[in-house]
Amino acid sequence: LVLVCKKVKACVSLGRCLVSCPSLTCADRNLLPYIIPYSCFPVLERAFSSRKAHSARDMEGPLQLVRSLVPPLSAQKHKGQDGRIGVVGGCQEYTGAPYFAAISALKVGADLSHVFCTREAAPVIKSYSPELIVHPVLVKCISKEAPRLASAVLGRGSCRLVAQHGSLLSQGILEASRARDVPVVIDADGLWLLAQHPALVHGYRRAVLTPNHVEFHRLSEAVVSSGPVDGTDRREAVRRLSQALGNVTVVQKGEQDVLSDGQHVLECAHEGSGRRCGGQGDLLAGALGVLVHWALLAGPEKTNGSSPLLLAALGACALTRQCSRQAFEKHGRSTTTSDMIAEVGPAFRRLFEP
Repeated sequence: LVLVCKKVKACVSLGRCLVSCPSLTCADRNLLPYIIPYSCFPVLERAFSSRKAHSARDMEGPLQLVRSLVPPLSAQKHKGQDGRIGVVGGCQEYTGAPYFAAISALKVGADLSHVFCTREAAPVIKSYSPELIVHPVLVKCISKEAPRLASAVLGRGSCRLVAQHGSLLSQGILEASRARDVPVVIDADGLWLLAQHPALVHGYRRAVLTPNHVEFHRLSEAVVSSGPVDGTDRREAVRRLSQALGNVTVVQKGEQDVLSDGQHVLECAHEGSGRRCGGQGDLLAGALGVLVHWALLAGPEKTNGSSPLLLAALGACALTRQCSRQAFEKHGRSTTTSDMIAEVGPAFRRLFEP
């Protein structure tokens, strides 16, 4: 059957059985390339590489700390104790990003999820889900709600070109959040704003930035003054950017997510999928908004001396990758962010609950 198999999927299934077989000797393993069709063997090698297993073992300790941050469910709690999350973003052209972030926050376990958006975007975002509290954004509305928020997620679909409702809005809520010690997760257009005005976040230890490759490069050029950033050493580059911003937590998204608070550097190598549909960063930002709140609420006795924001970021990265993996197993190339969001509950239980 193996010799005539032409489907990689069948070969991978066979390879999983063979590689995990406890009675397989070293000599037997050396024969695998001859037993399995040669064109399929690189797939097996990637799927069962020792480096991937080693990375998973390395992550188990930090993920155990993340598990300790998850608050227990209790009938004695009141609505809002597990988090009121505010997502700032959404304009006429972009309504999906703030929705994905806000609904992901609810799926992870926040009690309430607010969206502050432009007037044109509000009815559209409202129509996506009755579970979101959508505000046609007004400065006085933000000022009223900001003190009640457990965390704020800035920059999702903010339409930087609409300065009055985009950048100025993000700047206003960022300043209001910082004045009240509200944790903030900043991505997308919020990062573009910080490249212009890095002082807005400099030294604010309750901020987490989640740049992709392009956003990271733009930020580094704007704030890192100690020579050019070596793009080949991602760990050092992320650490230097964090330090240049006053040790805020930075998560550079990529094949492996690299996280730093300026002192420590972590990598999230949790297996995801090869699908790169738009919206995965929105899921990450929404999940991170909740986990940051829980991490700060848990206190130092639960974080074992580790940075609470760094642990929260690691948990959000691992959860996003697990959602991607589970969705891809069901939908393959057609996987979208909506499919991933449907996996948040099962993925969360698998990673963080007994």
